[in-house]
Amino acid sequence: MGLRSRVQAGWLFLIHHSLNKLTGGIARRGSTRFSIVRTVGRKSGKTFETPIIGQPVDGGFMVELTYGPQVNWYQNLIAGGGEIIRQGVTTRVLAPIPVTPAEGLAAFSPGQRALLRLMRKRHFAKLPTA
Repeated sequence: MGLRSRVQAGWLFLIHHSLNKLTGGIARRGSTRFSIVRTVGRKSGKTFETPIIGQPVDGGFMVELTYGPQVNWYQNLIAGGGEIIRQGVTTRVLAPIPVTPAEGLAAFSPGQRALLRLMRKRHFAKLPTA
């Protein structure tokens, strides 16, 4: 494994075991800032829950892809849909639809948009409801 791969693996391990646990706990307590996406692994068949930044929109949810579209939860949604849990309510969602940064940002509040712009977030998708 090359240096870049080891650094990336270490970063993802750190996020999974710290930040995801923190934001997942916040989402489970009913936060409007974080949601949980529940998917089934396309290879393992296991159920996974990942905290995400999402906003309800007409016909579904707009989500910010913090680590881009290559992450497992996103690929699992493409393969078979899943569920989003927001403020204690579980909703079935279908495969994501990539959207432009402008369309994605428009779904968030002015404060959230400013923060997402500051963080240079460019990957967004709509999760249509079933």
